[in-house]
Amino acid sequence: MYHVRYNRAMTAKKGRIGSDFDDFLKDEGLYEEVTAGAIKRVLTQQIFDAMKAGDISKSEMARRMNTSRSQLDRLLDPANTRIQLDTLFKAARAVGRSVRLEIS
Repeated sequence: MYHVRYNRAMTAKKGRIGSDFDDFLKDEGLYEEVTAGAIKRVLTQQIFDAMKAGDISKSEMARRMNTSRSQLDRLLDPANTRIQLDTLFKAARAVGRSVRLEIS
């Protein structure tokens, strides 16, 4: 099962001046974009790992997902942060896994 959870625990450190990196990203208006990119890279790596463990080629993966190889390549491209949930669910199912999403 794939599980993506992002929790931010803030702890005050004695003698620390300034804000943390998350605050910097928020101030710059980049927080959501950077977080989405990081989550996409994690998901992509998990799918790649499951494909490798199952000895599943990209062509076989696309067949199992009932999609094109180019659609699969877009899904697996870590630079492409756009991803449809139904595509993610199909990919997980194709490698014998499931997806669990959580908003916290």
